[in-house]
Amino acid sequence: MKTGKLAAAPRRNLVANLVSALRDQIDGGSFQPGDKLPSEAQLTDAFSVSRTVVREAIATLRADGLVEPRQGAGVFVLEKSAEAPRPFQIVDTAKVSSIVEMLELRIAVETEAAALAATRVSPAQEEEIYEAEQEVRRRAEAGESTTDADLRFHLAVADATNNPRFREFLEVLGLNIIPRNMLREGGTQRSPDSYIALISGEHRAIADAISARDPEAARAAMRDHLQGSRERYRSLLRS
Repeated sequence: MKTGKLAAAPRRNLVANLVSALRDQIDGGSFQPGDKLPSEAQLTDAFSVSRTVVREAIATLRADGLVEPRQGAGVFVLEKSAEAPRPFQIVDTAKVSSIVEMLELRIAVETEAAALAATRVSPAQEEEIYEAEQEVRRRAEAGESTTDADLRFHLAVADATNNPRFREFLEVLGLNIIPRNMLREGGTQRSPDSYIALISGEHRAIADAISARDPEAARAAMRDHLQGSRERYRSLLRS
């Protein structure tokens, strides 16, 4: 495997750059059909990127039909076939209009995911949802990036549906579903207390409704959360 640190860039570009590097290696024959790609940890070290960047890059290659993750075994290169259009393009998070489009799609999918989660969640899945919600709050209060934790929360809700297609959907979208920090310069400064309280309250309402096994409340809480995000970005668009 060829290695090398990717040039410093916003996270979305790191994903695109890693996708390009791995695709070049597959197209160039460094990986043959049936070969197993290096592990997530190995790719993280080889390209000096975060695990989340690696996961989104693999999800993109999977959507392109180039690789196939196999549970417990790893990620394997597929036979080349006629190029199929990707279901989603990497969203240009520099455009607020693109973010609004993604949020509208998420509203359609994740509100029902939350309702299903309320009827199917296991105790372990419920614990993961609360831990992810708490991690988002801790990171926000510390002035750290909440992107990974926010994605973890929404994936935890998806997992609680016990329908793997919901997780697959979010993994294809990847970090594009959590664009907030990409719009903030540097992505590290602390959010205002009012904003932390708002987002924490929305996440907690979703978690509590799922914990209460109340599908209507869970559906409404997720809708309120995502519609609130959409309106916040629409405000940016108008200004």
